[in-house]
Amino acid sequence: MGAEILPVAGVRLAAAAGGIRYQNRDDLALLELTEGSVAAAVFTRNAFCAAPVTVARQHLEKAAPRYLLINSGNANAGTGEAGMAASLETCRLVAAAAGVAINQVLPFSTGVIGEDLPTEPFARAVPGLLASLGEDNWLASARAIMTTDTLPKLASRSFQVEGQTVTVTGMSKGSGMIRPDMATMLAFIATDALISAASLQQVLETAVDPSFNSITVDGDTSTNDACVLVATGVSCMDVDAAASACGQAFRQAVDEVCMELARAIVLDGEGATKLVEIAVEEAESESQARDVAYTVAHSPLVKTALFASDPNWGRILAAVGRAGVDDLDIGRVRIWLDDVCIVSRGERDAAYTEEAGQAVMSQPEFTIRIALGTGQAHVRILTCDLSFDYVKINAEYRT
Repeated sequence: MGAEILPVAGVRLAAAAGGIRYQNRDDLALLELTEGSVAAAVFTRNAFCAAPVTVARQHLEKAAPRYLLINSGNANAGTGEAGMAASLETCRLVAAAAGVAINQVLPFSTGVIGEDLPTEPFARAVPGLLASLGEDNWLASARAIMTTDTLPKLASRSFQVEGQTVTVTGMSKGSGMIRPDMATMLAFIATDALISAASLQQVLETAVDPSFNSITVDGDTSTNDACVLVATGVSCMDVDAAASACGQAFRQAVDEVCMELARAIVLDGEGATKLVEIAVEEAESESQARDVAYTVAHSPLVKTALFASDPNWGRILAAVGRAGVDDLDIGRVRIWLDDVCIVSRGERDAAYTEEAGQAVMSQPEFTIRIALGTGQAHVRILTCDLSFDYVKINAEYRT
């Protein structure tokens, strides 16, 4: 978590302990959006998407949301019709207590897959959640949505145009089962800017591509991934026009918040000790560059070498070679660890030394740069190492 977390006018939050799975900690969060707010969202593309993902999509098509309800400890995924009924019931509980339509409540869940979601904890907690709503409860809410996360993830930006201040604040959760195909595990970003729903959707989709859609911890795309961007309009600062000064400043602020939250997820990867950027350049296309980057990032041999600070460049080279690049000319491939060239002309660089490579890989953060020599496209993604603790955390997740 970086600098001060700024409240967003028109957004109130609350956290509570429902006892869904965890004991002696908050596991429910509620966000209230002022009337007139608009929302944009992106969701997982996993075919086994969770019940709350389906319900949230359906509700967004029918009405502008007034409440976002999030639980941790239970994903409500792989639960069939019972899961749908439970998700709808949690929405109904909030809607009835708050006096809004059921489709103005969006549900989100994270946690263990395949277990029925109990609704009794929601029934007990909703009155208290509504009573304790406040603008300054971002930190408590970020903690409530954590699962294997070791710390809450929050980010804020603000800017001024013609003396008017606009704020963007967001929170996310995610530590394992991270290889998004839309956004991340869960992320909720709010602003008091004034913008149309259509423009807001464009802003979000543009922001998630280099941030949440360019990170991986373990290559697993969750059933519950969702990212929501809401705009209350309370500041009355119109940022709809992308070319205007305020429109550009707003888009930059959203981009920066998304990037900071995405980076925090990789830094907090389950058992992670290293943050590694993989930069692929001189590719024929962005998709080709992305294929190479993710092949390297998902290689267990590469990831364990990162953990050991072992500059075993052959593992990186082998991953590049099996990434599916048609007619790859290995004589043009160059690979660097930060500024240390380890491979040139498809073989170990003549000036490379093991000591120089290990010095880079011993750092907590560094870059693996790969030039394919086939074109002009380039991609950057963030990943982490694979440590003993990753296996321990996931082996013991349900015990």
